[in-house]
Amino acid sequence: MTRRVRCCPGRTPFPRDAPVINWGVIAPGGIAASFVEALRAHTAQRVVAVGSRDLRRARAFADRFGIPASYGSYAELLEDPEVDIVYVASPHSGHFEQALQAIEAGRHVLVEKAFTRNAGEAERLIAAARERGVFLMEAMWTRFLPHIDVVRQVLEAGLLGEVHTVIADHGLPAKPDPPHRLFAPELAGGALLDLGIYPVSFASMVLGPFTSVAATGTKAFTSVAATGTKAFTGVDGQASVVITNAAGAHAVLNTTLFARTPTTASIAGTRARLEIEGDFYAPATIRLVSREAEVLDSHVPAQRGGGLCYEAAEAARCIAAGRLESDLMPLEETLRIMRALDEIRGDLGITYPGEHQAPPTPCGAEPRPLSSAARSLRGARTLHVLQSSSGPQGPLHRWHRTHQLRLLAAGRGTRRRPPSAEPEPFLGQAGSGRRHRHHGGRP
Repeated sequence: MTRRVRCCPGRTPFPRDAPVINWGVIAPGGIAASFVEALRAHTAQRVVAVGSRDLRRARAFADRFGIPASYGSYAELLEDPEVDIVYVASPHSGHFEQALQAIEAGRHVLVEKAFTRNAGEAERLIAAARERGVFLMEAMWTRFLPHIDVVRQVLEAGLLGEVHTVIADHGLPAKPDPPHRLFAPELAGGALLDLGIYPVSFASMVLGPFTSVAATGTKAFTSVAATGTKAFTGVDGQASVVITNAAGAHAVLNTTLFARTPTTASIAGTRARLEIEGDFYAPATIRLVSREAEVLDSHVPAQRGGGLCYEAAEAARCIAAGRLESDLMPLEETLRIMRALDEIRGDLGITYPGEHQAPPTPCGAEPRPLSSAARSLRGARTLHVLQSSSGPQGPLHRWHRTHQLRLLAAGRGTRRRPPSAEPEPFLGQAGSGRRHRHHGGRP
């Protein structure tokens, strides 16, 4: 007979309860469509503008989703005073330039995963966001899902005992197509940044936060070893990775473009293990299993589709509260993950054309010190810019002040909605043509 272990109530707020902010979308492709569909179905967020280098694509996307403004350049979208936050949905190769452009325009930014092509680009984005005083987050949507919060609670409660092994994979058979983003080196294609980011990020969450040796005597990742196969265009087609932390725990990870893998994950400890069925990175069933292979409890998600809504809700809550980053996907962890990906690529001999390089930093090394401006802004908890390069009366300051007043007037700058009275059930309980203003621009 199954023995029940109940300890962790659902605590993920409903996305529809998040404060409402206005979104602009950069690069109206497939992931952008999934994002907007999730927002429309499961949140009260407003998508008010879309920008593309091709005005026809922007207009078609706006018509499809009833978005009031469409632009033929990213610069024009960033000048729209209605936009509070920009969602960067381009291929990996465009993340750095487009996110930096949005940050310099004073916009909050949600950047699709993988965050950038390398850690050097990530460092520059993080420093720029902190200096400008804007919110920045990697759109690793898995981090914000209710079943992943269940994983965090199980780890926090110590139900698994001492964790020793993390296993995760993500593989799919992609049709060989040189121009496709998965196979195009110029778009930073390959298995690692598109699929492998999921198991690497999951391992990072489980094995703990990145710390320096000097400060604590531990490292988040003390070693990274990889073996892999290049695809026909020269990008990585398959990689197997072993990650070790200072406590001696291992993460064994695989990603491939050549075959369909189970896309499952598990965390094994001295007392029990946690199994996440495929696809582990999407809303999925979780089982808590004893050392004797007895199922102690299980969690079935109440919502299977539209999972991208949770990352948007998290960004909206943070911005309304005046926070510059999320505790669920902190920027230092994003940087640590990018350093691990850099090391894996180094072992595989993979480089991307046009990537902005920085001196290599091992994934377990102490982060480079921030500038004095970035340090002063790191703990900021206000929406407006405290100081801009153009002075207190400069355009960036005025833009932030205008948006702060608009948010306050709309009740979005101060209201913090409590978690829903009907939380996501935990282990063992299953849940049940507007007018457009079109704008021309550079192609």
